[in-house]
Amino acid sequence: MLEFDERAAAQLEALYQTRDLLRRRRLAMEALDATPGDDVLDLGCGPGFYVQDLLERVGADGSVTGVDAAPAMVAMTTQRVAGAANVRVLEGGADAIPLGDASVDRALSVQVFEYVADVPHALAELRRVVRPGGRVVIWDIDWSTLSMHGREPERMERMLRAWDRHLVHTTLPRTLGADLRGSGFADVSVEGHLFATTSMDAQSFGGNFPDIVSGYVRGLDDVPANELEAWLADLSALDSDGAYFFSVTQFCFQATR
Repeated sequence: MLEFDERAAAQLEALYQTRDLLRRRRLAMEALDATPGDDVLDLGCGPGFYVQDLLERVGADGSVTGVDAAPAMVAMTTQRVAGAANVRVLEGGADAIPLGDASVDRALSVQVFEYVADVPHALAELRRVVRPGGRVVIWDIDWSTLSMHGREPERMERMLRAWDRHLVHTTLPRTLGADLRGSGFADVSVEGHLFATTSMDAQSFGGNFPDIVSGYVRGLDDVPANELEAWLADLSALDSDGAYFFSVTQFCFQATR
């Protein structure tokens, strides 16, 4: 699985400031619909951009708690919101959220549950900390929807299968709705959002994808370095020829406690 160390945290921080990730943040925030006075949890807060935005939405009468399992992310979020009086940044995971029962009005979790081994247990934890009537938003990716053009399809298939090893659930959205209902959540709904590009645009999710993959695959002992370099060179050539293509569908689930 991915290790969110300081290098990965810095890469993620840069990615979160691109056009496509700003779009995703806007969609997730609209779904969460936090209002002044709300107490909000960001589970898997990463570099802290959602925490920062949520602080503006809840105002002085509300509060935001960011939780992340990676110390590098906790440090980055803490630095990003330094000086705010109504925020906490805690180290912890989805399997044991470091909050009391019924302590938040709303909870957000973006690309976290696809890394969680026991999803029903984590959903029970999330339900535990949300107050009755509170809203939950979970955003994850169905990686089986990933479509990417390469001049050597078999090599592309090998690279994408290697990438699939970076997480626990490659197709989490297929079962997440049922798991939410099974965990006692109500009013479960989902919206799919396509992220696609025809160039290696640095502001797009797909344009950054080759660098993200290579950062992970270089650490795998069974993927030859020359195959990775050949894959990257092929994508660069396709981009130069105007033939680059990437698309993936990301899903936003909403539910109430």
